[in-house]
Amino acid sequence: MDQKIGLLIIGDEVLSGKRQDKHLNQANALLRPRGLELTWVKIVGDEPGFLVDTLKSSFESGDIVFSFGGIGATPDDRTRQAAAKALGLPIERHPEGVKEIEAQFGEDAYPQRIRMAEYPKGATIIPNFYNRVPGFSIQNHHFMPGFPMMAKPMMEWVLNQYYSHLKLEPKVEKTIRLIDGHESEWVTFMETFEAEFPALRLFSLPSISEHGDRTIELGVEGYESDAQKGLEALICEANKREASFELI
Repeated sequence: MDQKIGLLIIGDEVLSGKRQDKHLNQANALLRPRGLELTWVKIVGDEPGFLVDTLKSSFESGDIVFSFGGIGATPDDRTRQAAAKALGLPIERHPEGVKEIEAQFGEDAYPQRIRMAEYPKGATIIPNFYNRVPGFSIQNHHFMPGFPMMAKPMMEWVLNQYYSHLKLEPKVEKTIRLIDGHESEWVTFMETFEAEFPALRLFSLPSISEHGDRTIELGVEGYESDAQKGLEALICEANKREASFELI
């Protein structure tokens, strides 16, 4: 797929480490079965100027972007305003957003919660199945809350609503674990492998245990038939070297 997919994770609390991000794993769990994959992920704070610049860049890229965080009603929630400024658009109350928030909170929607229905002009809402406070979409950017339990079904809805035509054959990983291996011993083989199997992504993940034991997860990612051929080539090379390994 030519169009890239990115994640924008917004919040000082994530940037500082006070909260651990869960959106990346959730996004991959939704994308990979569809044969889609992320090209980039950015974590940014709530500083308005930098947030506007980041969104300007992502809007100009033409990428599909899923954004999490900063769409609440408190003063430190600045994503809605930053998106509007990045696009040079006014903020306006969306009638469907107002309807959803009023249905959830009644009179308590005013005067503060109703602000969460204010989006850049021309945006459409993303239904929130958890508490009916919508997210919004505009120009292939999809803005959702920072709460993972809300964001996951909202992202799934967006994928089904707007990108069902992008479904591709899912890629698979096939891996061996080399016991007591050293990456430097495999570099030349890996270079040759990449030239022979250009359709595959080759990866090498070394680990050292607390006792000093070394292992390498050597694997490939690609479509099933290609990945199986790549795995067979890895096994053949390991056997040729009389290296200890296991399939994982």
